[in-house]
Amino acid sequence: MAKTLRRLVKSIALTAAVAAVGLTTTAPASAADVSSYVVGGTRATIAETPWVVYLATTSGGQFCGGTLVKADKVVTAAHCVTGRSAASTRVVWNREDKQSTAGTVAAVSRIWVHPGYTTATAGYDVAVLTLTAGITSDYLPLATPEDTDLYAEGTQATVLGWGTTCSGCSTSRYLLKATVPVTSDTTCRTAYAQYRNTSMVCAGRPEGGVDTCQGDSGGPMVAGGKLIGATSWGRGCALANYPGVYARIAPYYDVLTAQIGS
Repeated sequence: MAKTLRRLVKSIALTAAVAAVGLTTTAPASAADVSSYVVGGTRATIAETPWVVYLATTSGGQFCGGTLVKADKVVTAAHCVTGRSAASTRVVWNREDKQSTAGTVAAVSRIWVHPGYTTATAGYDVAVLTLTAGITSDYLPLATPEDTDLYAEGTQATVLGWGTTCSGCSTSRYLLKATVPVTSDTTCRTAYAQYRNTSMVCAGRPEGGVDTCQGDSGGPMVAGGKLIGATSWGRGCALANYPGVYARIAPYYDVLTAQIGS
């Protein structure tokens, strides 16, 4: 494929890095799919974002992000967990520094992947993890179908993650955040023929420079105090005229809420 799609490339690059140090993880379903990290970001604190988590292997290798939406439920991207078992997956909460032992490492009892998911570029890139024990925290509410204003062009959204800080770079030791504007559907369709506004939302500056990247997949895109997106895919990282593509949460509100309540 002539275009390297960012979020999958990000996930694949991270998988290779994890394997290189003797850890195991599962790559996304298709190598033409997805990739993710925060480029051009700044340090974030758990105090201001208590609902952000990362996904790790049983050996501790971080491979994706996620959002705590209930004591025992985490929303992430389907491409992060397709093919993984619950037993091989951990959720790490309240840990800004991946080299620390702070916070909680929670086991996962069940992984739900949207039944419509095939590849991130086809949409349905959402999943819900059920934890074996609840976490007492503030939780982030989901955007609803009525929250159309949160998806309006120019809306300032916050993206977070522990992924790489440039394409091909190492992942971040610390939790990072960045602010990116939601782009118009026209802008996103110009960049990506696969874009569908019924399941995706794009965000990024026209000149590039700020974006998510490898290892940020599944992490939160936040606006108006709600989860409006999950980092999904894109071309490269922080390239001009190629915004990041995120799973649009509002269209999945009912099916996600059903899983969160189960």
